[in-house]
Amino acid sequence: MSEAHQKACPEWHIMLHGFIDGELDSVHAAQFENHLETCENCRAELERIGAVRKIIDQDGVRWRPPEALRSQVLAMLSFEQTATAVRPPPRQPPFWRRAFDFIRQWSFVPSLAVLAASGFLFVNAPSQTLLLQNEIMSSHVRSMMADHLTDVLTSDQHTVKPWFNGKIDFSPPVSDLTKDGFPLVGGRVDYIAGRAVAALVYRRHGHVINLFILPAGSGAQTTTEHDGYNMMQWSDGGLMFWAISDVAAGDLSEFERLFRSAARF
Repeated sequence: MSEAHQKACPEWHIMLHGFIDGELDSVHAAQFENHLETCENCRAELERIGAVRKIIDQDGVRWRPPEALRSQVLAMLSFEQTATAVRPPPRQPPFWRRAFDFIRQWSFVPSLAVLAASGFLFVNAPSQTLLLQNEIMSSHVRSMMADHLTDVLTSDQHTVKPWFNGKIDFSPPVSDLTKDGFPLVGGRVDYIAGRAVAALVYRRHGHVINLFILPAGSGAQTTTEHDGYNMMQWSDGGLMFWAISDVAAGDLSEFERLFRSAARF
């Protein structure tokens, strides 16, 4: 792995791939382009990935079998033709089956290698939940580092909720929990799991709580700690909710209870 790739900004890594695939909305694309103007490492990473894709996408790439295999198959074909001319063919499998068995035996070892490599990649591939956790954590950190905590800055839930109309394809529940110690700061549109999602911003004793909301089926409630951040996930009303913050785990659990109660799913 190149040195430039090693030093690419981790908080921009997910957005970089979304930018390459053309999946970012205009706001996030503009943010990333502004970052590229000042970050040599991310520019180098962008060029590296582009070069790799150009090689992969080129036409005319073919695998050629070794010359020894071609010679052996031709020899078997010549032997088959000679034997047929001299005497009736013996009772044995037809040539096409013997040739197929020969090729299959010849390719057995590399096939095992491919199978083993595929199995290794499958076993060691990160789960979808872990990938989603990484995206959420990156977005949480980036929202505070890139000065993009909110798109709509207000504690009025009746202003925040309609603000999402036309920006995402679902209606997120919005509740102000100020009286319970979790004041609403505002909301923004973020980019998680390859789509635009709602992000509600709350505070708890000066700590930021990001609540990401995206369409999903029902799922079991989970609580976890990820790289120093507490995360809580639950599903209600056909939506999936991910709350993340550096507040204590007990505070985040209390936030989840209060939000679900106020949303009245």
